[in-house]
Amino acid sequence: MSLKSTAVSCTALSVARDLVQKKISGVRNVTRRRFHSDQSISSALTLSNLPLAGVRVLEVGQVIAGPLCGQLLGHYGAEVIKVEPPGVGDPLRVWRERDEDGISPWWRSIARNKKSVTIDMRKEDGRSLVKKLAVKSDVIIENFKPGTLEKWNLGPVDLHPLNPSLIFTRVSGYGQTGPWSSRPGYASVCEAESGFRYINGTPDPATGALLGAPIRPNLSLGDSVAGLHAAFGTVLALLSRKAREAQGQPGGQTVDVSIFESMVNLMEGIIPEYDRRNKIRGPSGSSLTGIVPTNAYPCKPSPEAPTAPSYIVIGANSDSIYNRLMTAIGRPDLIGPNYAQNHHRVERQAEIEDAISAWTRTHTAEAVEEIMRAVSVPAGRVLNVKDIVENPHTQARGLVEDVWVPKKGAPAGGWSVKMSRAVPALEGCDTQTRWAGPELGEHNREVLIGELGLAEEEFVRLQQEGIIGE
Repeated sequence: MSLKSTAVSCTALSVARDLVQKKISGVRNVTRRRFHSDQSISSALTLSNLPLAGVRVLEVGQVIAGPLCGQLLGHYGAEVIKVEPPGVGDPLRVWRERDEDGISPWWRSIARNKKSVTIDMRKEDGRSLVKKLAVKSDVIIENFKPGTLEKWNLGPVDLHPLNPSLIFTRVSGYGQTGPWSSRPGYASVCEAESGFRYINGTPDPATGALLGAPIRPNLSLGDSVAGLHAAFGTVLALLSRKAREAQGQPGGQTVDVSIFESMVNLMEGIIPEYDRRNKIRGPSGSSLTGIVPTNAYPCKPSPEAPTAPSYIVIGANSDSIYNRLMTAIGRPDLIGPNYAQNHHRVERQAEIEDAISAWTRTHTAEAVEEIMRAVSVPAGRVLNVKDIVENPHTQARGLVEDVWVPKKGAPAGGWSVKMSRAVPALEGCDTQTRWAGPELGEHNREVLIGELGLAEEEFVRLQQEGIIGE
């Protein structure tokens, strides 16, 4: 199916966006002035066709969950002002691999299209600046421990009287209420408590329960899933704002996002299965409980890497696809009434899996993939990031883009960084990255003087007192 037939129309989204924005001048007793940096001027035409153009987001979160929400909103046109601590900035600036300037390429990705402002929120003058920015914003994103912003007089009770239309997106470990709300929330812990870690690992052959330590994906899945939920919730709140105001209600509301709950939301049917069948789903290794066959199957090592383990994932759980698979591997004896539907195959899983594995072991992963493709059986090799970047499909879709990082003193004036492009693709919308994650405090003058109207003398004083960065 073509992109044109599946993508959302940006024209329709622009109508919704316009409805969201019409209330700005009437509700807020402020004059909104748009920023006019070289970056925003050069991207004005690009922004005009994005559904969130005209929405201003104030991001005061750090690391992954809150900032990923801001990244997604920024991709689709929102103006994102990121507040960071002076001198050090967001901790993610120096996480994992670091580039030649000491900054993480990951930072350049998650902070792209954002404007960096350095304000010390621990100090009263700093909090006053943040409050003024919030009054001029449509959305505020935060992922502090619940109660932190209230302690600083920056919670919804403090900000909504000044800006009744403000969407307050709050990301935490366990939500803003409940007995666990005061706990510090880390994705790894929330993944465990959500049941996600329990179903990832090796099953005990005798009990089906988890055998040994659970397996963790080598990324912070809980944070990213919460960030996705936060972005979705924020857009829903923006779309509902006009209707709320038409009913005489304040347009603003709180979007309460929990890492724990976001992970539970991914857990498919485990709760209804437990409720109706008293079934506690356990881990299943590389297969999937109750769906056969779908697994990672061992292959013959490729000549280029004769000592490296090789696997291919085959998903043939549809009845007709299963029959094609069995025919392709020369096992028509495993076709018939006893294997006709999934529940029949679940009862004979070991037999089926052994037959597939015996066949794949005699072929390289590349050969298996070619044979499976010829008979329309879904199959794919287990790729690493190098494979993905060099993949012709990835390149044809434009999934990976090169983003320029300007750097004074660098031989070429900077360098480019490869990043995954924003998805989903919206018909008629250009969501390419407009600029990489900025330098610390790069937009201090543009925002604090240009937007808030600070006098030069006041700006210098705040710098000297450490309220804002250089």
